Amino acid sequence: AVIHFVSLLPHVIRLAPSLPLQEDFVYHWKAITHYYIETSDDKAPVTDTNIPSHLDQMLGILLQEEREREFGVTGPCMEYLLHHKILETLYTLGKADCPPGMKQQVLVFYTKLLGRIQQPLLPHINVHRPVQKLIRLCGEVLATPTENEEIQFLCIVCAKLKQNPYLVNFFLESLKGQDSLSTDTGQSCQPEELSGAATVVRPNQDYNLVNSLLNLTRSPDGRIAVKACEGLMLLVSLPEPAAAKCLTQSTCLCELLTDRLASLYKALPQSVDPLDIETVEAINWGLDSYSHKEDASAFPGKRALISFLSWFDYCDQLIKEAQKMGILTSTALLHRIVRQVTSDVLLQEMVFFILGEQREPETLADISRHPLRHRLIEHCDHISDEISIMTLRMFEHLLQKPNEHILYNLVLRNLEERNYTEYKPVCPEDKDVVENGLIAGAVDLEEDPLFTDISPDNTLSNQEWLSSSPPATPDHPKNDGKTEVHKIVNSFLCLVPDEAKSSYHVEGTGYDTYLRDAHRQFRDYCAICLRWEWPGSPKALEKCNLEATFFEGHFLKVLFDRMGRILDQPYDVNLQVTSVLSRLSLFPHPHIHEYLLDPYVNLASGCRSLFSVIVRVVGDLMVRIQRIPDFTPKLLLVRKRLLGLEPEGPIIDHITLLEGVIVLEEFCKELAAIAFVKYHASSTP
Repeated sequence: AVIHFVSLLPHVIRLAPSLPLQEDFVYHWKAITHYYIETSDDKAPVTDTNIPSHLDQMLGILLQEEREREFGVTGPCMEYLLHHKILETLYTLGKADCPPGMKQQVLVFYTKLLGRIQQPLLPHINVHRPVQKLIRLCGEVLATPTENEEIQFLCIVCAKLKQNPYLVNFFLESLKGQDSLSTDTGQSCQPEELSGAATVVRPNQDYNLVNSLLNLTRSPDGRIAVKACEGLMLLVSLPEPAAAKCLTQSTCLCELLTDRLASLYKALPQSVDPLDIETVEAINWGLDSYSHKEDASAFPGKRALISFLSWFDYCDQLIKEAQKMGILTSTALLHRIVRQVTSDVLLQEMVFFILGEQREPETLADISRHPLRHRLIEHCDHISDEISIMTLRMFEHLLQKPNEHILYNLVLRNLEERNYTEYKPVCPEDKDVVENGLIAGAVDLEEDPLFTDISPDNTLSNQEWLSSSPPATPDHPKNDGKTEVHKIVNSFLCLVPDEAKSSYHVEGTGYDTYLRDAHRQFRDYCAICLRWEWPGSPKALEKCNLEATFFEGHFLKVLFDRMGRILDQPYDVNLQVTSVLSRLSLFPHPHIHEYLLDPYVNLASGCRSLFSVIVRVVGDLMVRIQRIPDFTPKLLLVRKRLLGLEPEGPIIDHITLLEGVIVLEEFCKELAAIAFVKYHASSTP
């Protein structure tokens, strides 16, 4: 009978109705509270009780409840936790550390709750208030058994603030006394720790999250100290002015940075061989794992030197991160304003504010004449990729605004005299060349050493162009600065060598898509520029001041410089740089078309164009390809991963270069499409 019952047990369990989640949740919470009512032995460690198990069950129920509901909908279990102030009660139990080890369990529960629950919890007063109180308990005593749990908890709070920076304002507390340097927990700077700090007037706020992290940077456990430094790095990057002011004026952060740097400097030997200092490898802040015994090139004082340089690197990175977020925030705000403005009058004033009113050609010596313009253009090539991308996006949207001064100030004023060209009068001997679609004296790319491997199969025949392509005839000389369209298009399409092309292996990445996009975008740009009465053909070279020194201008200089580094820049940066350049190429001004889209323009000595920049990149690429084994298969795999056709896998060597090659190939196709569409539009009666 017993055997028969056991065999039926799984079916009985399966048929028995499970408790609703809320009842289950309440059961586990009451089991914890009953422990404190019923137990008389509060000396037994918490691990000897069922409290850890009940806390785990409660967390599991909250996670299950969230999975079963739409995002943002608070379930009854979470409502119960918030309404009954369970986190507040747990904080009290953790502070008392009753039973022993309870503080550790509370820290783990808080950390998992904040880290795993997707809906925002910190805005709730019954969450951020106990979280703030628990923060004060962290770092009170160094080298405690709970240090690891403390730093994990603090770092998850920092990560949540990084996701939603405005929440940091919940963690700025008012001090009880204006003249006090510490809170009731005694966590802030102590007068004896600061030289003359007692006379410093502090704002009436405190930032306990920073204070706790600062205390843990002094932990004898190097891993804890590094994690505390990482937390501080996150906090200094928050774009909240009140938090930044409180951090610098109400905490010991600045003193910690400078005092530790000074003490590490004093720990250096009185004399170190300058050659030894020079030969020390690059130092990055972090866990100091230097071993004197394992170092073959050790010298007296090397550990002290590495410690000093490591902390100096941390200070440098910390300040850079704080500065970066300030720049990023202000640029993002400016970008939003540019996108939002629709009033012509306000747009005009904003353009003058950003770019200045100058319309005369730029010189290298006066590019900083309008400080804001200069700084924004410089930020397009910032050491921070985030700042570069945000600033480039701002300029991309600025170029789409219906204001003539934007393009004239950034580009056109430097192209007015066409002094990027070398004028060669057409002589009778050159007539046949002109009739064949080349400007006199121009270099035919098919004779260029870089393109000797181009075969007729690699180019597109005239029959492959859209049926509306205008025929090339001797009656249509190119004295307007344009070259026969099929030669221009093929020049761009053949720039990237066959072994560096990957689009023909992937369906849907052909040239046709760019033609359709270019046609639509060019039509939109023509509508914007119609009232500006631009000329239909370039200014006659005989009337241009070709003797004047040519400077492409600060904006194009930075864009060309970045384009020249396309093989060594992150993918997202390359996409944004090429996006801005393609926007510029779409403008229906003959000088822009000639300078950016005509490969056969006779460049004056020392001048560069977009095409010449790309030619140099391709030359560099052809050399570097030879040094990368299995280049083509790797290139194809990277393209498929970027398109989502292949799952992410092991990291591929030379990934930055491979992604750069893909962007380069696509950009050349885009330029070819723009050149074709513009030629077709100008040739249509």
